[in-house]
Amino acid sequence: MNRVAVVGAGVTGLATAWFLQEHDVDVTVFDRTGVAAGASWGNAGLVVPALTAPLPAPGVLTFGLRALLNPASPVSVSPRPDPELLRFLTGFARHSSQRRWAAGARTFVPLDRLALEAFDQLAAGGAGTDGAGGRAGPLIAAYRTERERDVLLAELDHLRAAGREPAFDLLTGDEARAAAPALSGAVGAAVRLHAQRHVDPGRFVHALAASVTARGGTVRTGVESAAVTAVADTGADVEVRIPSGTEPYDAVVLATGAALGRLARRFGVRRVVMAGRGYSCSVPVDPLPATPLYFPAARVACTPIGGRLRLAGMMEFRRIDAPPDARRVRAVADAVRPLLTGADVDDQRDVWVGARPCTPDGLPLVGATRSPRVFVTGGHGMWGVTLGPATGRLLAERIVTGRLPPELAPFDPLR
Repeated sequence: MNRVAVVGAGVTGLATAWFLQEHDVDVTVFDRTGVAAGASWGNAGLVVPALTAPLPAPGVLTFGLRALLNPASPVSVSPRPDPELLRFLTGFARHSSQRRWAAGARTFVPLDRLALEAFDQLAAGGAGTDGAGGRAGPLIAAYRTERERDVLLAELDHLRAAGREPAFDLLTGDEARAAAPALSGAVGAAVRLHAQRHVDPGRFVHALAASVTARGGTVRTGVESAAVTAVADTGADVEVRIPSGTEPYDAVVLATGAALGRLARRFGVRRVVMAGRGYSCSVPVDPLPATPLYFPAARVACTPIGGRLRLAGMMEFRRIDAPPDARRVRAVADAVRPLLTGADVDDQRDVWVGARPCTPDGLPLVGATRSPRVFVTGGHGMWGVTLGPATGRLLAERIVTGRLPPELAPFDPLR
C-alpha cells in the first residue's frame, strides 16, 4: 500500500494515519467539518486502560429506560420512534448480561496492555509534545459512602478475573480530600487508580494532525474540499468521491464516528453504530485538581484542562444531528455541585455536545471489510481516546502487512 486515504479526522482516524506513516505510507486525511470536530474535542480526555469494558452491562439498559423522561438522568434514550435506535437497543439489551459483559471485558485486555505504549510512541514521534500526549497520574473515583464504592470494587474484581491487573488503593473521605482538596465533605470514600493518564483531547488530536502534516501527509477539511460522498472499490483501486471530483487510492480507512454506517454499510458492515451523545462544560475551581476526579454514581468525569475543570457526562442515545439539550449540561453540573468545594458550577463555559460512536455489544469495529481495500475503525464508545492510538497502530499493521494482529480479532467489523 503506497497511498491510503483516511476519512475522519478524529482521534481514531488520525492515529491510524500517523501509524501508517510509520510504514512509509503516503496518507491523506479527509474530514467534512474539521480536525477533532466530532466526539474527539470536548470529551473528558481520560486515558484509563484499567477501566475499559463494554457499555452494555447488567442494569444499564433498565436504568436508561426507567429514566427515559428525566432530563437529569445520566443515561437517556430518545422517546421518538427510530427503527435504527430500536435495532440498537434490542442488541444492547441482548448483550447486557453478566456473562456477555465479562466476555467483552476480556477482549479489551490485549488492547489495554498496548494503550499507554501507543501514546508513548506518538509522543516520541512528535505527536504529543508540550503535554498534548498525556499527563500521568492517578484517577480518583469518589463516592459519598463505602456502600456506593462497593459497585466499583465489584467491577474491579470482575476485571481482574478477566485478566486485568488494576493497581489501586482505597481512601477514606479525609484521605481523598488530602489527595484532592477540591472534594467536598460529602465524599466519604474513594478509590485511587494508579498509572492512568489524561489529555486535553482537542489539543491532542490537533497535535496528531499537525504531526501527520509535518511528516508529509495531507489533512483536508471543509465541505467543498473534504466532504466524502462515496467510496467505491473499482477492482484496481478505491475511489474517494468528493464535490470536486474523484481521487484514487490503494486503500481507504473509514473513521467517521457515529456516522460510520453511511459509507461502511455497502462494504458489509451491518452492525449499528449509534450516537451516544455526551455533554461537557468547564467551570472554575480553586484549588484546581492536579489529576482527574470521577464520580461514578453520578457518571461524571472531571478533568483539569486549560486552567479550568471540565465536567463531562451523559449518555444520550439520539440522532447525531439532534439539537443539544441545555438541560443536560445543567444536569451534569448539578450532579457534582455537592461533591466539589471551591467550584463555581454555574460559571459554565466551553459548552459542548458530541456523539460517541457506540455499538450494541460495546466492542469497537476495527479491521477489514468485504473489500480488501476498505477498512474501518470506529465504535469505540467511551474509549476512543484511551484505545484510539492502540487500535490505530494495529490497524496500520493490518493494512500494510495483510496479517491480522490477534488483538484485533474480536473487533471484526463484519461480525
